[in-house]
Amino acid sequence: GGPRRLLLISNSTLHGGGYLGHCQQHIQSFLGQKVKRVLFIPYALHDRDAYARTAREKFESLGYGLDSIHESCDPVEAVRKSEAIFIGGGNTFRLLKALYDNSLIHEIRKRVLEDGIPYMGSSAGTNVATVSINTTNDMPIVYPPSLKALGLVPFNINPHYLDPDIKRTHMGETREERIRQYHEEPNTPPVLGLREGTMLLVEGDKATLQGVTGARLFLRGKKPTEHEPGTDFSFLLNDSNPLNP
Repeated sequence: GGPRRLLLISNSTLHGGGYLGHCQQHIQSFLGQKVKRVLFIPYALHDRDAYARTAREKFESLGYGLDSIHESCDPVEAVRKSEAIFIGGGNTFRLLKALYDNSLIHEIRKRVLEDGIPYMGSSAGTNVATVSINTTNDMPIVYPPSLKALGLVPFNINPHYLDPDIKRTHMGETREERIRQYHEEPNTPPVLGLREGTMLLVEGDKATLQGVTGARLFLRGKKPTEHEPGTDFSFLLNDSNPLNP
C-alpha cells in the first residue's frame, strides 16, 4: 500500500512538440526507477493498436516497458498485476463506457487508492480520474452506464481549458459559461480548468499544479480564480472543502 499518486495531464501533445514531449520529465520524475512496466489503457480511441504503438514508443524511449490492456485476454487481471496505470486521451464517453464494460472501475480504484500504484491520465484519462465526466468537452458518441467516473479525487477537471478569444466574433458559449451552468445544478463539486501544457500532481493529500501555463478554478457560487504553476491545490482533496458550498 501507500498514498495515492496521480499525475493528471491536460493534453498529450503541445503545439510544436511530440507525443507527451512537454511532460516527459514530469513522467520520469513521477514514475521513478521502481516502476519497470506501465499498463496502458487505450480505450478512448478506436484504433487501439496504433494508439498502443505510439504510447509504447514513447515510454520505451523513457526507459519503461508498456503493456496495452486491449492485448490482454483478462483486463481485470492485467490491472491487478500492474505496477502503474496510464490512461490516454480521446473520447471520454467511449473511454468510460469501456471501463464499465470491462469491469475496471472498482479494480482501478482499488489499485490506486488502496495499493498506491501510480496513475497517470492525459485528457480523457484525466477526466475519468475525477468524480464524473460531466465537465468533459467531448461529444457523447456512446452511452456509458453512468457519468460517474473513478473518483480518485473529489472534484472535476476540465482538460484543454480555453479562455475566451476577445478577437473572435463567435457567439457560442465559452468554456467558463458551460462550467457555470454545471455549477447551477445542486451539489456539484469544484472544477479545475487545466490549460494546455498544465498538469496536477497528487501525492497523498498534497496536490500541486505543474507545467508551463496556468489553471482556472471554479467553485460553486464563487467567482473563478486564476492560478500559476506551483499553486498548492491540496484543499481540493478535502471532501468537506469549506469553499465548496
